[in-house]
Amino acid sequence: MVAPVIRIDAIRYARHERTAVNNFVRPVDDHDVPMPLDYFVWAIHRDGHPPVIVDTGFGESAAVARGRIITRPVIEGLRDAGIDHLSVEDVILTHLHYDHAGSLGTFPNARFHVQDAELAFATSRHVCDREVRAPFDGEPVAQLVRKLYNDHVVFHDGDEVFAPGITLHLCSGHTAGLQLVGCETERGTVILASDAAHLYSNITRHNPFPIFVDEAAYLQSQHRVLELAGGSLDHLIPGHDPLVLKCFPTENDIARVDLAPIVPIAEVL
Repeated sequence: MVAPVIRIDAIRYARHERTAVNNFVRPVDDHDVPMPLDYFVWAIHRDGHPPVIVDTGFGESAAVARGRIITRPVIEGLRDAGIDHLSVEDVILTHLHYDHAGSLGTFPNARFHVQDAELAFATSRHVCDREVRAPFDGEPVAQLVRKLYNDHVVFHDGDEVFAPGITLHLCSGHTAGLQLVGCETERGTVILASDAAHLYSNITRHNPFPIFVDEAAYLQSQHRVLELAGGSLDHLIPGHDPLVLKCFPTENDIARVDLAPIVPIAEVL
């Protein structure tokens, strides 16, 4: 029997005020309605093991350059969740966009887990296209390559078991090698969807976020992420939805997503 994950923390570190028109690839009727994005890193806790961190977030320089607001630096959010960033041994990078892999230096002692396809794409001729390159920051990608040459990168190829109670699932489209993280909890499988679904509304409206390398694959990944969550929005955690903090038990901008939401997600959409 697979040992369940004890706790999953969704730790908000930044925010971006915007309207709905910016969050969907196809037109929406409520285009001028405020629809901000929250930015998270996630911490997976298991008895007897150091926490596994999912994504690294970004720092102040990227926030200034891109007009985002840091609500609490990642290191402070981890500390508030009881985590010493120097003790982290494993970081899962869902993908290499600036907001998910922008602060690798926060974890100097960690191994970084990435899909083969993701790093291959981020260092390929595709990023010669400025639009394709825009969501990446070159320095964190270069830093990951340096960590590779120092034996601090672990590659994954498709769906794999990461550890007891934790699985990785390749869901390309938003990027070439985006991976989801599945966690076995007391309430069943919880899927950390990252940017396979920025918002619950991207799933329920069948209308993806307007950044992708392959729209058809992106749509397929959005179907798959819901399937992996057993068809339940309550078991799916999007990458940027403020509803995570509103619906799940939350304290100090840290949501316990291993617990059932206080209000079912479907009731607030």
